[in-house]
Amino acid sequence: MTLSEQIITIGMVVLGTMLTRFIPFILFPSGRPTPRYVQYLGAMLPAAALGLLVVYSIKDISFLTGSHGLPELIAIAAIVLLHKWRGNMLISIAGGTLLYMFLVQFIFGS
Repeated sequence: MTLSEQIITIGMVVLGTMLTRFIPFILFPSGRPTPRYVQYLGAMLPAAALGLLVVYSIKDISFLTGSHGLPELIAIAAIVLLHKWRGNMLISIAGGTLLYMFLVQFIFGS
């Protein structure tokens, strides 16, 4: 990239970042109530994003070869149990991740 192309690229990134930060404040000022569809999206999107991550994480598991998806299924079960027990998403995710890494490295590793 030439110097002018680099400057243009940086400028476009800055502009894009600024627009994504400022547009919500312009469209939804603090004096007006938040529209119901935005409130609905705010309530539903976090769970949808986590569901999408779960599906993406297990999409390539082969239940007919290797460890048959056992480390993944054990870690998912641990996440569910931790979340039911403690109700803290950070503890649930961290505990499941640590358990999965242990299982893959020491129990099911080749």
